[in-house]
Order: sequence, then C-alpha cells, then structure tokens
Amino acid sequence: MPKADINKAGWEQSEFPILCETCLGPNPFIRMSKQEFGRSCGTCARPFTVFRWNPGSGARYKTTVICQTCAKVKNVCQTCLLDLEYGLPTQVRDTALAIQNEAPTSDINREYYAQNMENKMEDGNQALMQVGTRATSAGKEMLKQLARTNPYYKRNRPHICSFFVKGECNRGSECPFRHEKPVENDLSHQNIQDRYHGRDDPVARKIMANHTEAQGLKPPEDETITSLFLSSLPSSATELSIRTHVVNSLPQVPASQLRSVVHVAKSRCAFVNFKDRNSAERAAEAWANGLDMEDERVLVKWGRSKGSAKSASPAVGPSTVPAPA
Repeated sequence: MPKADINKAGWEQSEFPILCETCLGPNPFIRMSKQEFGRSCGTCARPFTVFRWNPGSGARYKTTVICQTCAKVKNVCQTCLLDLEYGLPTQVRDTALAIQNEAPTSDINREYYAQNMENKMEDGNQALMQVGTRATSAGKEMLKQLARTNPYYKRNRPHICSFFVKGECNRGSECPFRHEKPVENDLSHQNIQDRYHGRDDPVARKIMANHTEAQGLKPPEDETITSLFLSSLPSSATELSIRTHVVNSLPQVPASQLRSVVHVAKSRCAFVNFKDRNSAERAAEAWANGLDMEDERVLVKWGRSKGSAKSASPAVGPSTVPAPA
C-alpha cells in the first residue's frame, strides 16, 4: 500500500517485530514501545518501525536494529541477527548449507536490493532465502549438532558499566549496569554488518573452529600446509567432478583460491590444494562432518607437509603426500 508522502514510499511500517525466543525474554507479559520510522536499518539504511522492550527482570532494554524486510531475507532476528531456526550466526548457517550471500554492501545497491525483496514479499513470494541444491546431509547434520534449541537468556544481561571500569561509579548495587572488568578478545569486536552478511564474524569463527577441532580437523601447526585429503571417493569420481563439488560446496571461498585438485583414481582419494592457509581452514570448517558426493560421504583430513613424511613416499600435491594427517 503506497504511503501518503511520496518521500516515505520506501519506508517500512509494521505492527510487531520478528524476534527469537531469547530476545523476547521469559516473561509472557511484556510492555513494548513502538516508534514509526524511529531509526534507519542497520543493513539497508531505510527508516523502519522501531520496537523497544525489557525482556525480564535483571535484563537490559532491547531494541530492533534492522528492518523486517532484511530480517526475512536472511531469516534472522531483528535484534540479535541470529538465525531464527538454529539460533546460530548467519556465517555458520550459510557455510553449512553452502548458501551464497547475494545481499550487496554498497549504500545505493543495498537499498535497491531491499526494495526488490519487499516487492517480492508483496507479490506473495515468502521463500526469499533459497537453500538450493547445494545443501547436503553433512551440512544439515552439522547444523543439528551446533543448533541452540533452548533460549540463552544470559545474552540479555546489562552492558558493563563504563564508570565502574574507570573506578568512578558510586551507585553501588543500584547501578543498572554490570560491575565487571571487560575481557578484551576477538568477541569484543562485533558489528551488525559482519553478523548480517556472514563475513569475519568472531562468534561464528569461534563456533566453527571448536566444531572443526571436535571432529578431528584441527588445523596443523605447520602453516605451510594448505591441502586437504579426501578419501572414500565414489568410484565414478573424476578430477573435474571433484573440482565442481569443491567449488559448489564452498561459496564463501573464491574459486580462484583453489590451486589444484590431484585425483588418485586407483586409491579413490584426492588432494585439494588451496593457494593460502585461510582458504584451507574455511574448507575444513565447511567439511567438518564430511563432504557428500553422489550420495556418498567423503572423509576429509588435513594433508601432511613434505618434510613430515619424506621417507614415506614422494609428494603428489604442491604441499602434501598421499596420506592423511
């Protein structure tokens, strides 16, 4: 329905926010304030209706930070920007399901993109986030293992009191903020854009690194190792089919970062060699539960450096020998 003011045609009005159970809080009776066009969306920069509420006793006031259109496109909460189904950062979900991030990041393009998505919703197309054919049983299994099924209300705690950190807070127990010393680490540097678009999210990196290590794919200490060893390949696998599966299963890694694929058909194994260590680690995180090829589960291990197994056999790939770590 067009707005009365033509300048507000692209602005969003809504009656209730899209929230996860954690952000909504344990109290079934909450008082929520609503302000039309209260702020600009943290991703598309369009004005939208802002909601503010207190989730419960001892919690801080929470507010929506992105518009409903952007939330529906990614299927995330308007406040914490975590996936509504799994309770995970979008980077973890997109990596497991091999979803390509299509949302633009430039100021003009992202507003145009949001308007197009809103028009699709008005036309009755609700399935804006298409998983496609790249989602595999290994990726879905990974999400089931990582999914947070119960609310985590600790996330609603008040922020740390800045005056207490400087030793100047005199409110004592009446201070509405937490009296704790802040911990300086990667989790201290989070922002809306990285969380929404699923890039360099410190929370997602920690979750995937812990899961990868638990699955036996901890990155080796030798930084020169940039190859992964695939075993139990289908008998019909070829170098081209392996390369195609690798590229399709890693939308977060540019295809140009793949150096080579060395297929040993006799042993039904292959080496996937990347140009840098970071790309290899992203692949290991995506394949922590294995790689599905032609309805078969392919086992994944880190390759060995040339020096660690020089006496075993000659090297096949640029940085590996034909034996898993």
